[in-house]
Order: sequence, then C-alpha cells, then structure tokens
Amino acid sequence: MSYPTPTMNPGQLGQEPARTPAHVASPTDTGLIPIIRPEAAQQQRRIFSPGFGLRGPRRNRHVVSADEIAAISMPIGDDGVIIGTDTASQPAVLGLARPTPFDVVVVGGLWIAQVLALRAAATGARVGVETGRPQAWQQLAQAAGGGQQCMTVYPVGRVPAQGPSVSSPVVLIRDCGVRPPRGRVTSLPWQAVVTVLPFVGEHAPRWLAQAQLVGIQRISPQETDVVRDTLGIPAEHLEMLPTLSDNVALWCTRKHRKYVMTEPTDAETGLLGMARRLD
Repeated sequence: MSYPTPTMNPGQLGQEPARTPAHVASPTDTGLIPIIRPEAAQQQRRIFSPGFGLRGPRRNRHVVSADEIAAISMPIGDDGVIIGTDTASQPAVLGLARPTPFDVVVVGGLWIAQVLALRAAATGARVGVETGRPQAWQQLAQAAGGGQQCMTVYPVGRVPAQGPSVSSPVVLIRDCGVRPPRGRVTSLPWQAVVTVLPFVGEHAPRWLAQAQLVGIQRISPQETDVVRDTLGIPAEHLEMLPTLSDNVALWCTRKHRKYVMTEPTDAETGLLGMARRLD
C-alpha cells in the first residue's frame, strides 16, 4: 500500500522550516529592522565586561611554600658614589644625595677630590667646585658632562645658591687650601658639601669635628696626633695612616672606620692621570 506523496511548492524545495520572527513590528517602529545575533552579543559582552580583560594564556600558577619564600631574595645595597673597594673586596658606596644636610671632609690631594667629583657627576648630581686654582679644574669640568653642563667651577666665596631638590641633588666641593673660609653656601637637604684639606693643619680640628664623614689619605706621624684627639681613632689605625698607598684612604665616622682602595677607570686615568697623594 502506497501513501500519496505530499505536495509542496517548487520554491520551497531545499528550504529550512519556518522560524518565529525575531522581531515583531509595532506601531512605534521606524521601519528599520534590527539584526539580532544572540551568539555575537553574548561574546561581546563577555570580552568587554567591566573588570575582565582579554583571555590570556592559561598556565599553572607559580606557588611556593612558606618555607621557600626566604630563598626568593634580591641583593640590594646602598645607592650613591662608588669610591672604591674595601678590604673584603666589596664596593664602598658613599651616599652624597641625602634628604638631610651632609658635611664631608677629605684630607688628601687633588686626585682623590677630582675622582669624587667625577663620579658624583656620573650619578646625576650637579657638582659645584669652589676653588682657588680654577686651572686645575677647568678641563675636568668641560669633559665631565660629555657636552652637558653638570660641573661648574666658582672662585672662592662666589658660589651662588644652587637650589637643590630630590630630583636635582647638588654636591659642592670646596678646594680652598689648608684654611678654607666660611662658605656662603652650606650643606642643605639634597646638597652635600665636601671640604678638601691638603694636610692636617692648625685649623683642621674645627673642620674635622663638624663633619659627619672624614676621608684621610696618607698623613705624617705628627698629623696623626691631631686626628687622634679630634676623631678618637684607635692606635692601630693611626699607625697605618703614614704608610697608606696613594689610592687608599681611611673613611671614618665617630663609630665606624673602613679602608677603601680607589681604582681609577681608563677614562679617569686619561683625564686625571695616575693616583697620587701630593700635587
């Protein structure tokens, strides 16, 4: 027994069954029929939802136990001017850019003072040099910044206000002989003052007593008596001061002392020559 074949219009061949319209006209319609794609709208809402960004790569999270946290460490030292290496071959760093006034006295020669000035400029500080021998500093001031004005030489007593700040620290080096006059510009927050004394004279105790840090190159046995009375350096260090090499200095405070050897770079040797104590 055969069933009659259902009849359909030729235009309906191969067509899908009729669907319910996604949009039903209303009296307020403007005649524009919106196109609604539920899957695209859902995907867009998932990507641009507030608080959620694009899906990144899916990897396992890095998880350590509480006992392993101590092994995750990074060595962080002081920041400042590397003035050399100590007796343990560790870098000796002198922090000149400080939020408090900082006075330094260096009993030494022109070479150590210029190395300190050059390295302070390399850290981004503005360096001012108050000196009675400008001819000894002019070449260094021209070469220090590589074309940029980062080091300025002033006559004695003619240093203007520098305007130090946290973003523009200042290091003022006073190379004014064995009896420096009282400076117009003093140490301030973010402005350190380094006074260079060629040797320990009769006026040295006043400068040594007011300094927070003192660097001493080789001095005579007679000068060690003044240093002992002013700084209270132990006898074992006093005996070594007359025997120090030209590139070694004892940096000390009231409580701490450290011998530092300054090794010049090739650029410093080309500008300043070899290490020397006397000029």
